[in-house]
Amino acid sequence: MRRELVSTTKFERAYRKFVRRDRRLQKRIDEVMRQMEEDVFATSLGTHKLSSILAGFRACVCGYDCRIVFALEHDPDTGDEVIVLLDIGSHDEVY
Repeated sequence: MRRELVSTTKFERAYRKFVRRDRRLQKRIDEVMRQMEEDVFATSLGTHKLSSILAGFRACVCGYDCRIVFALEHDPDTGDEVIVLLDIGSHDEVY
């Protein structure tokens, strides 16, 4: 099932900051986001549920020390499920 990616302002700022530190990661991150649109639960993404303060959200891996935190929500206008991108960064930055 193909889902649309919707990014928050926080995600966009974190993305720009994160790729500024290492431009080589940008291509990998963009590829992971394309994969998320196709199948957010693909084994190569390592998608997993979060707990504690981030309970209800999920994360996927986009490199050795790069995580994307997101939520699966329903678009009230279309009724389709969308992926809301919330944050990106190293393990310690996003958790």
